[in-house]
Amino acid sequence: MPKSLTIAVDFDGTIVENKYPEIGKPMLFAFESLQKLQEEGHLLILWTYRYGEKLEEAVEFCQMRGIEFYAVNKSYPEEDFDDGISRKILADIFIDDRNIGGMLGWGEIYQKLTNGNEKPQKKKYGFLTAFKK
Repeated sequence: MPKSLTIAVDFDGTIVENKYPEIGKPMLFAFESLQKLQEEGHLLILWTYRYGEKLEEAVEFCQMRGIEFYAVNKSYPEEDFDDGISRKILADIFIDDRNIGGMLGWGEIYQKLTNGNEKPQKKKYGFLTAFKK
C-alpha cells in the first residue's frame, strides 16, 4: 500500500458546488473518492474559508455523507489557534478549485493519488529551468 498522505481539501467549489454561503450540490464522485481515500488510510483535513456556524454546517454535511475529517482548518486535531501559529496547513497534498489549471474531476484526482507510487511525483520547476530551451 502506498504511504499514507495528509490531504487538505477545500469545501466550496471542491467537495460541493460553490454556492457560498449556502451549501451547493456535491461534486460528482467527491464523497466516493474521499471515502476511498480514508479507507486506504489517508488523513483528510478540511481546509476552508468557512468559520463559525457555516463551518459547522459544512462539517455536518460531510459527516452525514460518511466523511470524518482528521482535522478542520488546522494541521492536527489538538492544534490551538493563536497568533504564533502559521495558518499554513501541514499537508502533503492540497485539493482546491483555485489551483492553477482549475479543478480536476474527482475520478482523476483519485487516480493520481492512488497510482501505486509512494507519493505523487513532484515536478521540479525552478526560475532558471522555466526559461531554458
